[in-house]
Amino acid sequence: MTEPKTVAVIGAGPVGLAAAAHVLERGMTPIVFEAGAEVGHAIRQWGHVQLFSPWEYNVDRAAGRLLEATGWNSPAPDQYPTGSELVERYLEPLATKTPLKSHILKSSKVTDISRQGFDKLKTKGRDLAPFEIHYQNTGYPEGLGERVARADAVIDASGTWASPNPAGANGLPAIGEKEAVSKIAYAMPDVLGAERARYAGKTVAVLGAGHSAIGTLTDLARLKAEAPGTEVIWLLRGTDPAKAFGGGANDKLAARGELGATFAALVAAGDIKVEPAFQTTHISLDNGSLRIAAGSACCGRKIIADELIVATGFRPDLAFVGELRIQLDPAIECPIALAPLIDPNEHSCGTVRPHGARELAQDEPGFYFAGIKSYGRAPTFLMITGYEQVRSIAAEIAGDHDAAARVELVLPETGVCSRSSADVTTCCGGPAPAVDNACCVADAVAKQDVKSGCGCS
Repeated sequence: MTEPKTVAVIGAGPVGLAAAAHVLERGMTPIVFEAGAEVGHAIRQWGHVQLFSPWEYNVDRAAGRLLEATGWNSPAPDQYPTGSELVERYLEPLATKTPLKSHILKSSKVTDISRQGFDKLKTKGRDLAPFEIHYQNTGYPEGLGERVARADAVIDASGTWASPNPAGANGLPAIGEKEAVSKIAYAMPDVLGAERARYAGKTVAVLGAGHSAIGTLTDLARLKAEAPGTEVIWLLRGTDPAKAFGGGANDKLAARGELGATFAALVAAGDIKVEPAFQTTHISLDNGSLRIAAGSACCGRKIIADELIVATGFRPDLAFVGELRIQLDPAIECPIALAPLIDPNEHSCGTVRPHGARELAQDEPGFYFAGIKSYGRAPTFLMITGYEQVRSIAAEIAGDHDAAARVELVLPETGVCSRSSADVTTCCGGPAPAVDNACCVADAVAKQDVKSGCGCS
């Protein structure tokens, strides 16, 4: 393992392809496994969503060098792409017009990884054995398309899109959630486009408080203005809605700050009904509608809706690395050295200091998590953070330890970190909040009077 030549990269999203570009630039051979039929499969599912970050933060440097050699026209650095534009203008050319095209295996889902000739228990000589990757060609029935590849190192950048968190406040599916799945969507459905007919004129509940939930609620409020009969309910597990409003004008990612400010105004105007401290426990079908309950099935709070969108984040799929020696933080399910930097129990900053191979290394030499999967269950991952991760990892695998340890990235600030409930309730008459009326909205929600709370307009 002192001079690995072949590096398996799992996932052909932005970070996975960036990893392959850095591996190639280092004179090694990447093998990229993509479970979807095309590169950027996960991003294609939210192609309607505009990114918070402009193009200058979305193009990896090694990938950019590969593209420039083909005569690629780089997008304007200050423009904000949608998911579809990111695929069409960046990922597709990278995968089809550069030397990476001969290194990508599409419709190839990794099912298991081990060491050749070694199970998890056996130690002596383990670090000298190549990795053995089992993958399934999804164009064949299960078992018939099973194949094997070998590599000297593995970078798992498979993401978390296929593993959304359930609605239950305890991390488990709510009682009845699986049976009611026909009226439940996860993450960010295209409520203004492809799935407009499903939601227009309906009462729609959205569970979650992250950027996915806020973006969906904002789009639903627009749909409400265009389609009579549409009602929007925000199911908030916490008691402080202001945490969802972000840093406003102080956020160096302006689009992210603007989204929070727009959302705060919609809540203040009463366009979105807020149900705070709603800990979902039960979901059931009731005469064609959804009965969503918090607390005991008979005596808790409940709301009735036509549709539920669960935007409670994602978790990593660790099933195919079970035969490797992996150590993860028990709560966040991320590499142990990374956990203190991203633990949402300690802070909610959207910026984490740049990190790389040292923080992401595992007890299994040559194996690394990268991209959003490296964050485990933690939210607020930036694409450029992933690019710095794989630059460092590729350098480490190539034996360039100085480059691996070097920081080559400056991240934009969020403009806001955690704000306690005490900060919120004392804001009127005090310093202006990061987002206009954010604290006042929080007080108003607590009083169930979003239009007049705290004396705000």
